Amino acid sequence: MATTDRRATTLALAHALSAAERGLAVIPLARTKLPALRSPHRGAPAPGPVPCRGECGRFGHGVHDASTDPARIRALFAAAPWATGYGIACGLPPHHLIGVDLDARPGEPEPASSTALRELALRHLFTIPPTVVVLTPGGGRHLWLTGPPDTVVPNSAGRLAPGIDVRGAGGYLVGPGSRTRHGTYTPLPGTAHLAPAPCPRALLRLLLPPPVRRAGGGEPVAGGRGLVQFVLAAHEGQRNTRLFWAACRAYENGIGPALLTPLLEAARTTGLPEREARATIASAARMTTRRP
Repeated sequence: MATTDRRATTLALAHALSAAERGLAVIPLARTKLPALRSPHRGAPAPGPVPCRGECGRFGHGVHDASTDPARIRALFAAAPWATGYGIACGLPPHHLIGVDLDARPGEPEPASSTALRELALRHLFTIPPTVVVLTPGGGRHLWLTGPPDTVVPNSAGRLAPGIDVRGAGGYLVGPGSRTRHGTYTPLPGTAHLAPAPCPRALLRLLLPPPVRRAGGGEPVAGGRGLVQFVLAAHEGQRNTRLFWAACRAYENGIGPALLTPLLEAARTTGLPEREARATIASAARMTTRRP
Protein backbone atom coordinates (compact mmCIF):
# COMPACT_ATOMS: atom_id res chain seq x y z
CA MET A 1 0.00 0.00 0.00
CA ALA A 2 2.84 2.37 0.90
CA THR A 3 4.46 1.78 -2.52
CA THR A 4 1.18 2.48 -4.27
CA ASP A 5 0.70 5.69 -2.28
CA ARG A 6 4.24 6.87 -3.06
CA ARG A 7 3.62 6.21 -6.74
CA ALA A 8 0.32 8.11 -6.58
CA THR A 9 2.04 11.03 -4.86
CA THR A 10 4.81 11.07 -7.45
CA LEU A 11 2.27 11.05 -10.28
CA ALA A 12 0.21 13.78 -8.62
CA LEU A 13 3.28 15.96 -8.24
CA ALA A 14 4.21 15.42 -11.89
CA HIS A 15 0.70 16.38 -13.02
CA ALA A 16 0.70 19.39 -10.70
CA LEU A 17 4.04 20.63 -12.08
CA SER A 18 2.72 20.19 -15.62
CA ALA A 19 -0.38 22.25 -14.77
CA ALA A 20 1.81 24.94 -13.21
CA GLU A 21 3.75 25.20 -16.47
CA ARG A 22 0.43 26.23 -18.08
CA GLY A 23 -0.02 29.02 -15.53
CA LEU A 24 -2.38 27.11 -13.22
CA ALA A 25 -1.75 27.50 -9.48
CA VAL A 26 -1.96 24.18 -7.62
CA ILE A 27 -2.10 22.61 -4.14
CA PRO A 28 -1.78 18.96 -3.00
CA LEU A 29 -5.01 17.08 -2.25
CA ALA A 30 -5.71 14.01 -0.14
CA ARG A 31 -7.79 11.06 -1.37
CA THR A 32 -10.82 12.82 0.10
CA LYS A 33 -10.35 15.64 -2.49
CA LEU A 34 -9.71 18.04 0.41
CA PRO A 35 -6.45 19.99 0.81
CA ALA A 36 -3.82 17.56 2.06
CA LEU A 37 -2.31 19.98 4.58
CA ARG A 38 -4.30 20.91 7.68
CA SER A 39 -4.48 24.46 8.94
CA PRO A 40 -1.64 25.47 11.28
CA HIS A 41 -4.24 27.52 13.19
CA ARG A 42 -6.58 24.64 14.06
CA GLY A 43 -7.54 24.75 17.72
CA ALA A 44 -6.29 28.32 18.08
CA PRO A 45 -8.50 31.44 18.39
CA ALA A 46 -9.32 33.05 15.05
CA PRO A 47 -6.60 35.62 14.17
CA GLY A 48 -9.19 38.29 13.32
CA PRO A 49 -12.36 39.04 11.32
CA VAL A 50 -10.66 37.72 8.17
CA PRO A 51 -8.86 34.34 8.55
CA CYS A 52 -5.16 34.06 7.84
CA ARG A 53 -4.57 33.39 4.14
CA GLY A 54 -0.96 32.35 4.49
CA GLU A 55 0.46 35.61 5.82
CA CYS A 56 1.92 33.59 8.71
CA GLY A 57 4.29 31.92 6.24
CA ARG A 58 3.25 28.34 7.02
CA PHE A 59 1.51 25.79 4.80
CA GLY A 60 -2.05 24.65 5.45
CA HIS A 61 -4.22 27.51 4.17
CA GLY A 62 -6.01 25.53 1.49
CA VAL A 63 -6.38 27.27 -1.84
CA HIS A 64 -4.39 30.24 -0.52
CA ASP A 65 -1.27 28.02 -0.66
CA ALA A 66 -1.72 27.54 -4.41
CA SER A 67 1.31 28.38 -6.52
CA THR A 68 2.83 28.05 -9.98
CA ASP A 69 6.38 28.10 -8.56
CA PRO A 70 7.92 24.61 -9.00
CA ALA A 71 10.06 24.93 -5.86
CA ARG A 72 7.05 25.85 -3.72
CA ILE A 73 4.94 23.09 -5.26
CA ARG A 74 7.63 20.52 -4.48
CA ALA A 75 7.80 21.84 -0.91
CA LEU A 76 4.02 21.56 -0.55
CA PHE A 77 4.04 17.94 -1.71
CA ALA A 78 7.06 17.15 0.47
CA ALA A 79 5.04 18.39 3.45
CA ALA A 80 2.13 16.15 2.39
CA PRO A 81 3.62 12.79 1.31
CA TRP A 82 0.15 11.23 1.56
CA ALA A 83 -1.24 13.47 -1.21
CA THR A 84 -2.59 11.55 -4.20
CA GLY A 85 -3.99 14.45 -6.18
CA TYR A 86 -3.83 18.16 -6.74
CA GLY A 87 -6.25 21.03 -6.83
CA ILE A 88 -6.22 23.90 -9.32
CA ALA A 89 -7.12 27.27 -7.82
CA CYS A 90 -9.85 29.17 -9.65
CA GLY A 91 -10.11 32.89 -10.19
CA LEU A 92 -6.36 33.59 -10.27
CA PRO A 93 -4.42 35.25 -13.11
CA PRO A 94 -3.53 34.67 -15.85
CA HIS A 95 -6.50 32.39 -16.66
CA HIS A 96 -9.06 33.50 -14.01
CA LEU A 97 -10.36 29.94 -14.19
CA ILE A 98 -14.06 29.18 -13.74
CA GLY A 99 -15.09 25.56 -13.20
CA VAL A 100 -18.56 24.34 -14.11
CA ASP A 101 -19.11 21.06 -12.25
CA LEU A 102 -21.80 18.83 -13.77
CA ASP A 103 -22.74 16.19 -11.21
CA ALA A 104 -24.05 12.76 -12.17
CA ARG A 105 -26.16 10.22 -10.33
CA PRO A 106 -25.45 6.49 -10.53
CA GLY A 107 -27.35 4.80 -13.34
CA GLU A 108 -28.25 7.95 -15.26
CA PRO A 109 -27.91 7.38 -19.03
CA GLU A 110 -27.13 11.10 -19.26
CA PRO A 111 -26.55 13.36 -16.27
CA ALA A 112 -29.55 15.61 -15.59
CA SER A 113 -27.06 18.43 -15.00
CA SER A 114 -25.90 18.19 -18.63
CA THR A 115 -29.51 18.46 -19.78
CA ALA A 116 -30.03 21.44 -17.48
CA LEU A 117 -26.97 23.19 -18.91
CA ARG A 118 -28.23 22.64 -22.47
CA GLU A 119 -31.61 24.09 -21.51
CA LEU A 120 -29.91 27.13 -19.99
CA ALA A 121 -27.86 27.56 -23.16
CA LEU A 122 -30.99 27.45 -25.34
CA ARG A 123 -32.90 29.81 -23.09
CA HIS A 124 -30.11 32.37 -22.76
CA LEU A 125 -28.64 31.97 -26.26
CA PHE A 126 -25.10 30.80 -25.58
CA THR A 127 -22.98 27.81 -26.52
CA ILE A 128 -20.13 26.22 -24.60
CA PRO A 129 -17.02 26.57 -26.79
CA PRO A 130 -14.47 23.76 -27.17
CA THR A 131 -12.56 23.70 -23.91
CA VAL A 132 -10.85 21.45 -21.36
CA VAL A 133 -13.25 18.85 -19.95
CA VAL A 134 -12.31 16.57 -17.05
CA LEU A 135 -14.24 13.37 -16.34
CA THR A 136 -14.93 12.62 -12.67
CA PRO A 137 -14.97 9.08 -11.19
CA GLY A 138 -18.70 9.41 -10.53
CA GLY A 139 -19.56 10.08 -14.17
CA GLY A 140 -19.72 13.86 -13.94
CA ARG A 141 -17.75 16.47 -15.86
CA HIS A 142 -15.76 19.59 -15.06
CA LEU A 143 -15.80 22.26 -17.76
CA TRP A 144 -12.91 24.72 -17.64
CA LEU A 145 -13.67 28.29 -18.68
CA THR A 146 -11.91 31.62 -18.18
CA GLY A 147 -13.38 34.87 -16.93
CA PRO A 148 -12.52 38.55 -17.33
CA PRO A 149 -9.73 39.77 -15.03
CA ASP A 150 -11.96 42.47 -13.49
CA THR A 151 -14.83 40.13 -12.58
CA VAL A 152 -15.07 38.00 -9.44
CA VAL A 153 -17.12 34.85 -10.02
CA PRO A 154 -18.27 33.36 -6.69
CA ASN A 155 -18.55 29.71 -5.79
CA SER A 156 -22.07 28.32 -5.82
CA ALA A 157 -23.82 25.00 -5.41
CA GLY A 158 -27.00 24.34 -7.38
CA ARG A 159 -27.74 28.04 -7.86
CA LEU A 160 -27.35 27.87 -11.64
CA ALA A 161 -29.43 24.67 -11.84
CA PRO A 162 -29.79 21.47 -9.80
CA GLY A 163 -26.63 19.38 -10.07
CA ILE A 164 -24.51 22.24 -11.41
CA ASP A 165 -21.88 23.66 -9.07
CA VAL A 166 -19.57 26.53 -9.93
CA ARG A 167 -16.00 26.95 -8.75
CA GLY A 168 -14.79 30.54 -8.80
CA ALA A 169 -12.71 32.81 -6.58
CA GLY A 170 -11.65 30.94 -3.45
CA GLY A 171 -12.50 27.55 -4.94
CA TYR A 172 -10.54 24.84 -6.71
CA LEU A 173 -10.98 22.03 -9.21
CA VAL A 174 -9.56 18.53 -8.79
CA GLY A 175 -6.87 18.28 -11.46
CA PRO A 176 -6.79 15.53 -14.10
CA GLY A 177 -4.59 12.65 -13.02
CA SER A 178 -5.63 12.96 -9.36
CA ARG A 179 -6.49 9.74 -7.56
CA THR A 180 -9.28 9.79 -4.98
CA ARG A 181 -11.20 7.25 -2.91
CA HIS A 182 -13.67 6.87 -5.75
CA GLY A 183 -11.28 6.75 -8.69
CA THR A 184 -9.14 8.88 -10.97
CA TYR A 185 -9.96 12.18 -12.66
CA THR A 186 -9.16 11.98 -16.37
CA PRO A 187 -9.29 14.44 -19.29
CA LEU A 188 -12.00 13.89 -21.87
CA PRO A 189 -10.25 12.53 -24.98
CA GLY A 190 -9.54 15.30 -27.44
CA THR A 191 -9.66 18.14 -24.90
CA ALA A 192 -6.43 17.83 -22.93
CA HIS A 193 -4.46 19.90 -25.46
CA LEU A 194 -7.00 22.75 -25.43
CA ALA A 195 -6.67 25.99 -23.50
CA PRO A 196 -9.59 26.92 -21.22
CA ALA A 197 -12.09 28.82 -23.39
CA PRO A 198 -13.56 32.22 -22.48
CA CYS A 199 -16.86 31.95 -20.61
CA PRO A 200 -19.76 33.06 -22.85
CA ARG A 201 -20.99 36.48 -21.72
CA ALA A 202 -24.58 35.26 -21.31
CA LEU A 203 -23.41 32.43 -19.05
CA LEU A 204 -21.11 34.78 -17.13
CA ARG A 205 -24.09 36.99 -16.30
CA LEU A 206 -25.87 33.96 -14.84
CA LEU A 207 -22.86 33.12 -12.66
CA LEU A 208 -22.74 36.55 -11.03
CA PRO A 209 -25.08 37.56 -8.18
CA PRO A 210 -27.66 40.18 -9.13
CA PRO A 211 -27.02 43.80 -8.11
CA VAL A 212 -28.18 44.57 -4.60
CA ARG A 213 -30.90 47.26 -4.66
CA ARG A 214 -32.22 49.52 -1.97
CA ALA A 215 -35.51 48.58 -0.29
CA GLY A 216 -38.32 49.80 -2.50
CA GLY A 217 -36.18 49.84 -5.66
CA GLY A 218 -33.78 52.51 -6.84
CA GLU A 219 -30.08 52.44 -7.52
CA PRO A 220 -27.90 49.51 -6.38
CA VAL A 221 -26.41 49.82 -2.90
CA ALA A 222 -22.81 51.00 -3.21
CA GLY A 223 -20.40 48.25 -2.20
CA GLY A 224 -23.19 45.77 -1.58
CA ARG A 225 -22.40 43.47 -4.47
CA GLY A 226 -18.76 43.18 -3.41
CA LEU A 227 -19.75 42.18 0.13
CA VAL A 228 -22.17 39.56 -1.17
CA GLN A 229 -19.48 38.15 -3.49
CA PHE A 230 -17.06 38.07 -0.55
CA VAL A 231 -19.48 35.78 1.31
CA LEU A 232 -20.20 33.66 -1.76
CA ALA A 233 -16.47 33.04 -2.27
CA ALA A 234 -16.12 31.45 1.17
CA HIS A 235 -15.25 27.78 1.46
CA GLU A 236 -15.70 25.47 4.44
CA GLY A 237 -14.04 26.90 7.52
CA GLN A 238 -14.47 30.50 6.34
CA ARG A 239 -18.22 30.83 5.92
CA ASN A 240 -19.21 32.21 9.32
CA THR A 241 -16.19 34.49 9.63
CA ARG A 242 -16.62 35.95 6.16
CA LEU A 243 -20.32 36.53 6.77
CA PHE A 244 -19.60 38.29 10.06
CA TRP A 245 -16.96 40.52 8.44
CA ALA A 246 -19.24 41.44 5.51
CA ALA A 247 -22.18 42.16 7.82
CA CYS A 248 -20.00 44.42 9.98
CA ARG A 249 -18.89 46.40 6.91
CA ALA A 250 -22.49 46.63 5.71
CA TYR A 251 -23.79 48.04 9.01
CA GLU A 252 -20.81 50.38 9.34
CA ASN A 253 -21.70 51.85 5.94
CA GLY A 254 -25.41 52.13 6.67
CA ILE A 255 -26.53 49.44 4.22
CA GLY A 256 -26.98 46.58 6.68
CA PRO A 257 -30.80 46.41 6.49
CA ALA A 258 -30.72 46.55 2.67
CA LEU A 259 -28.15 43.73 2.53
CA LEU A 260 -29.82 41.45 5.10
CA THR A 261 -31.64 39.27 2.55
CA PRO A 262 -28.76 39.12 -0.02
CA LEU A 263 -26.27 38.20 2.72
CA LEU A 264 -28.58 35.50 4.06
CA GLU A 265 -29.03 34.08 0.55
CA ALA A 266 -25.26 34.12 -0.02
CA ALA A 267 -24.64 32.36 3.30
CA ARG A 268 -27.22 29.67 2.49
CA THR A 269 -25.59 29.17 -0.92
CA THR A 270 -22.27 28.38 0.77
CA GLY A 271 -23.99 25.82 3.01
CA LEU A 272 -24.39 27.85 6.21
CA PRO A 273 -27.71 27.10 7.99
CA GLU A 274 -30.11 30.06 7.90
CA ARG A 275 -30.51 30.14 11.68
CA GLU A 276 -26.74 30.35 12.15
CA ALA A 277 -26.44 32.98 9.43
CA ARG A 278 -29.14 35.15 10.99
CA ALA A 279 -27.45 34.91 14.39
CA THR A 280 -24.11 35.92 12.86
CA ILE A 281 -25.59 38.94 11.08
CA ALA A 282 -27.47 39.99 14.24
CA SER A 283 -24.23 39.74 16.22
CA ALA A 284 -22.47 41.94 13.65
CA ALA A 285 -25.29 44.47 13.83
CA ARG A 286 -25.12 44.63 17.64
CA MET A 287 -21.35 44.90 17.67
CA THR A 288 -21.30 47.65 15.05
CA THR A 289 -24.09 49.61 16.77
CA ARG A 290 -22.21 49.63 20.08
CA ARG A 291 -19.10 51.18 18.55
CA PRO A 292 -18.67 54.89 19.35
